[in-house]
Parts: sequence; structure tokens; C-alpha cells
Amino acid sequence: MKGILGKKVGMTQVIQEDGLVVPVTVVEAGPCYVTQVRTLERDGYRAVQLGFEPTKPKHLSQGQQGHLKRAAVPPLRHLRELRIREDEQYELGQQVLVDIFQPGECVDVEARSKGRGFQGVVRRWGFAGGPRTHGQSDRERAPGAIGACAAPGKIWKGKKMPGRMGGKKVTVSNVEVVVVDRERNLLALRGSVPGPKGGVVLIKVARKQKVAKGGR
Repeated sequence: MKGILGKKVGMTQVIQEDGLVVPVTVVEAGPCYVTQVRTLERDGYRAVQLGFEPTKPKHLSQGQQGHLKRAAVPPLRHLRELRIREDEQYELGQQVLVDIFQPGECVDVEARSKGRGFQGVVRRWGFAGGPRTHGQSDRERAPGAIGACAAPGKIWKGKKMPGRMGGKKVTVSNVEVVVVDRERNLLALRGSVPGPKGGVVLIKVARKQKVAKGGR
């Protein structure tokens, strides 16, 4: 499964040849380095580890520095592992660039969503809140009743309650690649992708490809 690590730059728009204005998210993808190759014989599965974003050695532990020196690659801040197929071959130190993708191809984008901190049920779950009239003073954004009476005498597991919002891994499927700029290591992806500006994203070939209209 081909993939690449990148950093979210921001959103803009692209005017296509037919005059259609398409909103896109620009990602600075790569260059990535192959820092480890896992094999079926040694590790029990096939995978490749990619490194992204050069950094100073002092920002890495001694173990991380030794791991990267064995692969003969510069100090890298981010490491991610991708499963690969039997017919895919990678070598230690190999560079992975944005040209592994082509315009019109569909990809899956993984990233950590923006952390919103501790939020109430109105923002976290979209609750309507209490009535805005009839004498209420402090029920406007309250969740209302959260449990039954004597039976079952508890709050059901999974009840939507206030709590920490965001900061979780999110995957957006079947995102179209609109522009591939190898000279500047940029990818333009149709629509929005999770995470803040500057956040690390993992872009890999879509697992569930879109089916053409009329197909099954």
C-alpha cells in the first residue's frame, strides 16, 4: 500500500479547465525516507516505516538516533508504519516523493483532529439544550435527564455526556488528488482534511475506491 507523510499547509481553491472552482487542502508531502522494512519471515508481516521532517539530533533520543543511523537517513521527527503488499519492494534509505500519486487518484487521509478541550453536550454532541423561556435560568445548555429512576438505578454505558472533544485519530476516505507538484513537494486534495495547520497527515491509497456511476 503506497503512502506518504506530510504536513497540512492550509486551504485554497483551484480553478479547473472547465471553469469549476474546487476547494482544496494543500499538504506538504515528503520527501519521506524508508527507515525500516519489516518482512514476513522476520517480523510475521510486511510493512515499511517512513520518516518525515528533518530535525536536530538533540530533539531525538539516543535510541531513535541509532535507529535512523542504521538506515543511513538524516534525523527525522515523525515515524509511521504502513502495511505493504507482497509485490511492493522498498529499500532502507529510499526516498518517497509526491509523484507516487497522480491527479484524479483517490486517497485516504489520516490525521489527529483539532483538540477542543472540555466541552458541554451542546457543542460536543449537538444537543438542543433546555427551553429558552418559561422561567429557566441555568438550563439553556444543560443535557437534561441522563438516567432513569430506581430501575435500572444507573447511567447507561455510552451515554453522551460532557467531556474532552477532538484530539483523536480521524480518517477521511476517498479524497481526490487534484494537483501534484513534485518541485515543491505539494499535494492538493479536494475538500478538507482533519487536523490543524501544521499537523502531520498520513496519505495512502484509498482502500475503498469509488465506483463509477452505473457500476456495482
